[in-house]
Amino acid sequence: MSGERLLMDNYGDPPVTFVRGQGTELFDDSGKRYLDFLCGLAVTSLGHSHPRVAATLATQAGTLLHVSNLFDTEPHLEVAARLDSLVRSGTGEATPGRVLFQNSGAEANEAAIKLARKHQGRGRHVVLSAFRSFHGRTLATLAATGQPEKHEPFQPLPEGFRHAAWNDLEAFESVLDPTVGAILLESLQGEGGVNPADVDFLVGIRRLCDERGILLILDEVQTGLGRTGRWFGFHHAGIRADIVTVAKALGNGVPIGAVWATAEVAAAFSPGDHGSTFGGQPLAASAAREVLRVMEEIDAPACAAAKGAALTVLLEALPGVIGVRGLGLLLAAELDPDVLDGRTGPDVARACLDVGLVVNGITSTALRLAPPLTVTDDELAEGVAILGSVLAGDREAIA
Repeated sequence: MSGERLLMDNYGDPPVTFVRGQGTELFDDSGKRYLDFLCGLAVTSLGHSHPRVAATLATQAGTLLHVSNLFDTEPHLEVAARLDSLVRSGTGEATPGRVLFQNSGAEANEAAIKLARKHQGRGRHVVLSAFRSFHGRTLATLAATGQPEKHEPFQPLPEGFRHAAWNDLEAFESVLDPTVGAILLESLQGEGGVNPADVDFLVGIRRLCDERGILLILDEVQTGLGRTGRWFGFHHAGIRADIVTVAKALGNGVPIGAVWATAEVAAAFSPGDHGSTFGGQPLAASAAREVLRVMEEIDAPACAAAKGAALTVLLEALPGVIGVRGLGLLLAAELDPDVLDGRTGPDVARACLDVGLVVNGITSTALRLAPPLTVTDDELAEGVAILGSVLAGDREAIA
């Protein structure tokens, strides 16, 4: 077989081929060990190859793989109930919502946008989101993403999307008009640089939505399911949501996403308005069911809060780190420009990979760290020590 790489060049030339993982550890095709402090972009929150998730996948694969969403299956009914309970646990809402399954975060956000437009009706189709946000790479979710440099190759994008400055309530209010039907926000901008929303900002946005009949969509694709130290990032602000999207950690690596909406908003969708051949199919739903069971048993938010606090202390003690931001176990380490010495966050991330630590350069001067919620204290110390050795003076490693 030819050695020519037959994949499109969307991700560049991958520097490593991973072949197996267990917990926080990864191993490449030469047997080299790595600590994974990125979790496939905040996906494997229970670590790699979690034994209970692996076992339930094997059982489901030999039981029922697919029947389409024209029929119910046992796994997705439990996942819907657990998601509904978790979303409402931080807001005190008594009335159950409704869940629609998808395959990914982008698809969940796409469905949420369609649901908001259907509910609000013609003339209230505009979705307002924040600059530096990231909501996906479909045409609609790309248009909602507040990064104009990502828009240019695909213009013209769908109309009906508007952006305002992050964490600036006045900026959001200034661009509202009767055509705005929904505001779409992350509770913490992940791809945009690990930038948490101010509580006052989220509270103010909720007030504006209530005053003007605007739907509030919370994109919890990266932040949901315990990652920030609460079940969902918006729970830190104590506000309610009209629509919530979730994916990434839901399947611990198995592709699945979901949209939660209040019963009133969800009622806008009728049969045929939106669908997904594979959304919530039994294999993926069985993984999500076991993930949620385990997360509730271990109190995932408490794990993230405790481990995130420990990781923050370790990072802040490192020479070359001038600040740490984020929530729970979704953190960014801001690096001293003098230590970088003309290099970038991605350069440092690549040097860390070379010596066995997986992180990523989220900005030119910062690294994103998102270890599994099951990471041990010893693994945290080892990972930070690796980063420290790279920052301390192995100039060749980060060249």
